[in-house]
Amino acid sequence: MHRHELFKIPTDDDELADIDDDMVVGVIAEIEQEVLNESDSDDDEYDLVDMDAPEPHIDGRGSSNVSSCSDDSFDPNAVDSDSDDSMYDAEKTADGATNAKRRKEQVTNDANRASGSGTSGGAADLTHLDEDDETDETVRAIIAAIKKPRSAPPEIKLEDFITDICFHPERDIIALATIIGDVHLYEYSNKENKLLRSIEVHAKSCRDVEFSEDGRSLITCSKDKCVMVTDMETEKLKKLYETAHDDAINKIHVLDERLFATGDDAGTVKLWDLRTKDAIFELKEVEDQITQILTNDENKLLLATSADGYLTTYNIGARKLYVQSEPYEEELNCMGIYRGSSKLVAGTSKGRLYTYNWGYFGYHCDMYPGIKSPISLMVPITDRIACVAGEDGNIRACHIAPYRNLGVVGQHNMPIESMDISNNGELLASSSHNNDVRFWNVKYFEDFADIKYNEKHNAYKDKRHNLPSSKCTNVSDFFADMTKENDDDDDDDTAGGDINAAM
Repeated sequence: MHRHELFKIPTDDDELADIDDDMVVGVIAEIEQEVLNESDSDDDEYDLVDMDAPEPHIDGRGSSNVSSCSDDSFDPNAVDSDSDDSMYDAEKTADGATNAKRRKEQVTNDANRASGSGTSGGAADLTHLDEDDETDETVRAIIAAIKKPRSAPPEIKLEDFITDICFHPERDIIALATIIGDVHLYEYSNKENKLLRSIEVHAKSCRDVEFSEDGRSLITCSKDKCVMVTDMETEKLKKLYETAHDDAINKIHVLDERLFATGDDAGTVKLWDLRTKDAIFELKEVEDQITQILTNDENKLLLATSADGYLTTYNIGARKLYVQSEPYEEELNCMGIYRGSSKLVAGTSKGRLYTYNWGYFGYHCDMYPGIKSPISLMVPITDRIACVAGEDGNIRACHIAPYRNLGVVGQHNMPIESMDISNNGELLASSSHNNDVRFWNVKYFEDFADIKYNEKHNAYKDKRHNLPSSKCTNVSDFFADMTKENDDDDDDDTAGGDINAAM
């Protein structure tokens, strides 16, 4: 092995003249050949001697430009073996870093694919990952996230556009209404979703589907102006209200085991009794589409929002108008009841949330700017927390009175069409224009502490904060877990050092 200090640096013009063009060409050819040989060999063969190395180039004087001399003789044109080894080690280290980077990118891609449908997505391919052999904290954290047990059912994908969804009041069944008039019944679980049956109920788009209070009947309305009541078990038609409205029916609301209300595209609201053939009463107080119908547990007042900006309240017992709000310059799309039925909150097409004291529906008592994106859906999760969604594809949670954006519950790639909450309040389901239904486990809201008035917060961060059910992870939370793991490792090392010192 030559040492660098033994090199004889040529300073004489005669010695420099010995390096002719043929020698330069030979060295270049030899380097190119070595590169080709290294690219053909596997990583496991780095330590083996290359038996197919090219012969040294012979110059015009018959001398070799690569010397194999002993320690006593030295050729200034010889290749230094120490330099070669150092260069080889550097290349190997660079290759190892590149491979590690590629493995990390592969793991990240797998994690993204696994989280592509949130907790409802399929598991990633982990056959090429070994958590025990991987020393990178980021990769270990991603692998651990992928291997977490599923906390919500997988995604349901249909070929037809899903217009509405509804959970069964007692069983783990969800009904999906489609644009072609069919209703699909799925039995859901964290492992898989099973299609129980598909019922052909309407000739045109089925716009709304609801279960009766006991869950034995399925009530649907359609663009064909009909209302149908179907038996859940036998799939037989129990009652048909043919031409129930003069216009396409848009919404259904079930009051109890025998009463339900409907609203159409022209603003007409009707109340029905399953024991009678015709509607109990009907009123037309607005001129545009009825967007939602709602009532509280007492069933004395029936509320309806409309696309022309009115909140209209009907007296069920007197069968007449109770009060109508002042007109708003925006669509009232959805609403929910909170704070022990003392507050009514309505969402609008401009992303605002209007609050009304119960019984005083002429004008709102409070207004919250909301999310600055159209709100078309609202589902009460608890007595003080609502989930709202709309055209941006995000489901957001907000605290009611006082108002506070809590963060993102879940995401879709396209606008959200419908939402519903399960019978036990643990699962939130949503469908989008992508013909998919996704489930979000929102059980963590049960332990959510109430927000106090005048409590400091960051509205910008709250609006973009990802909650546990979201398929996205907050970067700060992710790296905070890594920091915690590193701190634990440091504590272990310190304890080990104390033990060694004591010994």
